Amino acid sequence: MEDLLSGAAKVLSVWLTVVITLIVLPSVFGASLGISDVYMRILVKTLEWATIRIQKGVRKEQAMALKNSASSGIIQRDETTMEKEIAGLHRVDFELSDVFYFSKKGIEAIVEDEVTQRFSSEELVSWNLLTRTNVNFQYISLRLTVVWVLGVLIRYCLLLPLRITLAAIGIVSMIVGTTLVGKLPNSSAKDWLSELVHLTCSRILVRALSGTITYHNKENRPQKGGICVANHTSPIDVLILTNDGCYAMVGQAHGGLMGLIQRSTVKACPHVWFERSEMKDRHLVTKRLREHIADKNKLPILIFPEGTCINNTSVMMFKKGSFEIGGTIYPVAIKYDPQFGDAFWNSSKYDIVSYLLRIMTSWAIVCNVWYMQPMFREEGEDAVQFANRVKSAIAHQGGLTELSWDGGLKRAKVKDTFKEQQQKNYSKMIVGNGSTGNQSVGAESD
Repeated sequence: MEDLLSGAAKVLSVWLTVVITLIVLPSVFGASLGISDVYMRILVKTLEWATIRIQKGVRKEQAMALKNSASSGIIQRDETTMEKEIAGLHRVDFELSDVFYFSKKGIEAIVEDEVTQRFSSEELVSWNLLTRTNVNFQYISLRLTVVWVLGVLIRYCLLLPLRITLAAIGIVSMIVGTTLVGKLPNSSAKDWLSELVHLTCSRILVRALSGTITYHNKENRPQKGGICVANHTSPIDVLILTNDGCYAMVGQAHGGLMGLIQRSTVKACPHVWFERSEMKDRHLVTKRLREHIADKNKLPILIFPEGTCINNTSVMMFKKGSFEIGGTIYPVAIKYDPQFGDAFWNSSKYDIVSYLLRIMTSWAIVCNVWYMQPMFREEGEDAVQFANRVKSAIAHQGGLTELSWDGGLKRAKVKDTFKEQQQKNYSKMIVGNGSTGNQSVGAESD
């Protein structure tokens, strides 16, 4: 028994030595030995080969059907507005046939609405040799099956232990480091140490995900005293951005492992964690944000205005609160490549630990980050209009669909105001187009 424990201790010692020497230390200094580059090249070649094999094994017509279903969904929607579509049905005011328009839209929403599908994993055009896939491919060939089995062994027997080790090192270092730095008196030295701990631990944690990140337009990186706003897909969005710079973060308070990290990091850096359901917390957040941006020596604030995770196919409504407090807005667009791994966190389906295990058994996390030019609120522009303008810019840069719906619909029902607005639009159209109705109303008033 003692020999077994001694052998296990030696293996663990060698394992930690290799991990710290080849991965942790280079990541601390922002360097790379090129191992991840070689891994990504082999992975890309493997997935390209698998795609070709799948295309050969599936009939051309079936492949096109799968591609169309993954790219455009079940329903082929006509983007014509209500006014134009109903006006094309008749040239008088109200007709009973108008009911067909609303019935059609209702059935489309039941089969596949454009909101709830944003809260599930993105459809894949081709199988990426992972267990998770939205296209149920059947048996294709023996060679493809052998490659899939080898991939399972590599991901679960080699990559998963390696990534868990790196994640443990990064999380423990983050908790211990920020706790110790938090005990220091406020000074420039404390701020420097806090940034160093956040940046170093973020780099280690990105390596734990086999993260391959391409940053574009680094000259537009958020500056101190500004507000960085980005589209939101996952908690790892924070790691993706802090891997290239430090931020003071604003977000929902969590429990469990994420809550432990939040409570430790706030000791060293002026992050703001709040309960979305508490109105007093909202007022406190607004006050803290105004105080923060007034000091041009403080870190830029990182905010995700959508307020919830979206599956990285679209950008949903930005909450106006971030755009009411003034200051310079630095938009950032984040786009993940789902072919290598699904970064989306479905918080209603997975807790944070299950989610982390899910992405740690994927091939890698590959994404592009675009720093965009700073934006300012124009004269005569209210907060809602400014938020929509920033959202449009991010959606356009990241190649994402722009939606006006509130991401809060993930957990709540549609507000009555949305229904009432559609009713008002239809009423205005009828009153504006109908001559008979207007004449009868005028006769009654006489």
